[in-house]
Amino acid sequence: MKRRRGREIALQVLYQKEAAQISINEALSNYEKYFSVEDGEMLQFAQELVLGVEENLEFIDNIIKKYTPSWPLERLNLTDKNILRLAIYEMFFRPDIPEVVSINEAIELAKLYGTDDSPAFINGVLDNVYKREIKRKSEDH
Repeated sequence: MKRRRGREIALQVLYQKEAAQISINEALSNYEKYFSVEDGEMLQFAQELVLGVEENLEFIDNIIKKYTPSWPLERLNLTDKNILRLAIYEMFFRPDIPEVVSINEAIELAKLYGTDDSPAFINGVLDNVYKREIKRKSEDH
């Protein structure tokens, strides 16, 4: 549950950064300033995710563009886009997190914070990314 809450915090920080057009550090600082997070481990996980997404944003957004060809990145709603960013970051850059966990957690975030269509949309995109990018590469080796 700590990691799930950490993902929720990361989603809120990424959303705030983009909606308010502020830096990632400012968004993190605002979150810590206005919300009390008593569990340092949970906040640390959220920060790792947020900074990882930020550091790999171009790669992550290119993957999203590749698997959502009829939805330009700027047309995706901020919540879905940032849920996808978190999950794709985890799938490609966090070997300590099984891909299936990243996908399932993204779907749960979509159920909580997205629209009625978000869970199915998130699942479809991430399932394709997994099958065509992650699984295929592991089978080639």
